[in-house]
Parts: sequence; structure tokens; C-alpha cells
Amino acid sequence: MRQVTATGSTVEEAVQSALAQLEATEDQVEIKVVDEGKKGLFGLFRSRPVVVEVTAKPGAVESAEQFLQNIVKNMGIEATIDIVDKDGRNVMFNISGEKMGLLIGKRGQTLNALQYLTQLVANRHSSHYIRVILNPEDYRDRRKETLVRLAERLASRATQIGEPVSLEPMPNYERKIIHTVLAESEDVETVSKGEEPNRYVVIQPK
Repeated sequence: MRQVTATGSTVEEAVQSALAQLEATEDQVEIKVVDEGKKGLFGLFRSRPVVVEVTAKPGAVESAEQFLQNIVKNMGIEATIDIVDKDGRNVMFNISGEKMGLLIGKRGQTLNALQYLTQLVANRHSSHYIRVILNPEDYRDRRKETLVRLAERLASRATQIGEPVSLEPMPNYERKIIHTVLAESEDVETVSKGEEPNRYVVIQPK
């Protein structure tokens, strides 16, 4: 948490000094007047400057990271969380440590639920939409390989039986993998159905 104590002849002057040091705007901080100061009398007594304490509000990524750390700790998991990708619109958290299987859950269900909640926290503190990806022990790369094989296998099945095949609910970026893999298929097409967080992909014969 970034915090600055600044002084000035007025509250506004002290606040502006603190904002300059924090490189922040007024809506990004919390302001506390520590001392309202005192003007000198007839120039004979020394004046006392205004003192303010200005604290930067946690940003979207910082809030998401803190939330994630608390959840992981409460699950009894000792882990290291690193921000490896942050471009303003997307953020990926690499997670390493023991008991990653517990964090991931069956077919990634626990991880996807935690990712969804972490994304909600991030967007509560952001003026624009942020996509959050949790990646424990490179799980997402392995999951992508699994989804590619699954898409190809279920596309073949949909073609053989001549009926649509529905997949399990997935987060948006996983559904996108399925759509991308089958985008050029001459035999099937894909559509997403349902509401978040239970939206899923349907593979149907053309």
C-alpha cells in the first residue's frame, strides 16, 4: 500500500503535493487531514502547515492478487503467486507450490470457479473490463492441448451421429479455443449457449 504524508499552506496545496508524489489523481486515493494547520498571528507567531495523509487505493490487479492470496491461504495451500502478464486488459497469475491438484480440482472446476471470482474482484476496482487467467504449474498450456484433442474428437462424433454434442461449461477463453480449432471445419460448426458462469459450447453438424 502506497502512502504519502505531505504538507502545505492549505489542504488543497498539501493534497496536490501528495498526488504528485504518488503520480495519482484524486479519485484514486483516500485523503486524511492529519493537522489542519494554524496561521501565524500578525506575523509574530510561527504558522503551522496543514498536514495530510494520502493513501493510494488498491488497483484492480492488486485487489485481485490480494483476494487470490487470501483464498489460497484459507485453502491450506502454500503457494507463490506471480503476475506474469499485465497489459491493462488481461492479467495472468502464475501459481506454484504444493497441492496444486487441490487448487485445480476435477477437470479444472475449482480453478475456473476461483478464476471467475478473482475476475469479479478485479473488475469491481477497474473502470474497464479485465480478463483474469490463473495458471497453476502451467496448467493452462496442458489444458489447451486437452481441449484441442477434445474438440477434434467430439466434432468427429457429432458428424458420425448427425446430432449436436454439448461440452461442459467453460470460461470464455476455453470456449474460444474450441471455436478456433473447429472454425475451418467443413463438417461442423460451433455455438456458445447458456449464461455465465455456466456457458458452454455446442458442436453441431453443418
